[in-house]
Amino acid sequence: MDLPDWLQPLADAARAVRPQDLSRFLPPDDGSGRPSAVLMAFADTADGPGVLLIERAADMRTHAGQVAFPGGATDPEDPHAVATALREAEEEVGLDPSTVHIVAELPALYLPPSGFVVSPVLAWWTAPHEVSPVDAAEVARVAVVPVRALADPANRFRVSHPSGLVGPGFEVAGLFVWGFTAGLLDHLLRLGGWAQPWDEARIRPLPAGNSGLRPRPPAS
Repeated sequence: MDLPDWLQPLADAARAVRPQDLSRFLPPDDGSGRPSAVLMAFADTADGPGVLLIERAADMRTHAGQVAFPGGATDPEDPHAVATALREAEEEVGLDPSTVHIVAELPALYLPPSGFVVSPVLAWWTAPHEVSPVDAAEVARVAVVPVRALADPANRFRVSHPSGLVGPGFEVAGLFVWGFTAGLLDHLLRLGGWAQPWDEARIRPLPAGNSGLRPRPPAS
């Protein structure tokens, strides 16, 4: 299937990208970590190319309230990462797998806070349709965010985490994007040729309650 011209540079780059080009957190050498996958679905929209994002429910056990790509842990029945990504997207937002063309599977990366080994799956959402949270206990919001809004320097900054880590951040369509997802988006913009110069000295603290970790219950 021929890809749209706007997606072809990203597709070409994705097929050759190395894991260290995407993150400094790589899967453990001992093979530990829980396998998972996310679907990075790009589509034509009225505002140009867009990418599907979700906001996780605020009371989830891990990555609570964070903006993410649809995705989750691999089930024993999933034959591969692509199957995991498509199944999770259907379960989370009602995405019809038949409307998605898989472009590339990027190298697996590691999420130290949760122990997930994540395979990012790049896809062209060929026939966009209405999507929404299937289970409000898992997904609070769904949005197709224009690439040009993500690339807009006015919407970009670096996020300072209480741990001392500093990484890319975006604020678009009412979503505060940071962490693993922001890091991937930062690289996707660069690989796709969409990135624009932005003020990397602009640092914002992580908003209270957006750490993705649920507070510990008080000691009895």
